[in-house]
Amino acid sequence: MAKMIGAIEVDIETCKGCSLCVEACPTDVIALADEVNGKGYNYAYMANPDACNGCTNCALVCPDSCITVYRKKVEMA
Repeated sequence: MAKMIGAIEVDIETCKGCSLCVEACPTDVIALADEVNGKGYNYAYMANPDACNGCTNCALVCPDSCITVYRKKVEMA
């Protein structure tokens, strides 16, 4: 039996903190950082990385295409 695990990478300088990805994530992986980027926006980051399944919802809704999703199939014992 296999399980998909995922991870996202956010270009924090491009992210405008619109939070569309936060709303689109079905496993509550993404949050907005308390810190701001060079443009003054609270950027998105993986607040709960262990829950990411690599579904790509976040990347699909991102209006600035600043999210890259990585997926890996892991065999379960």
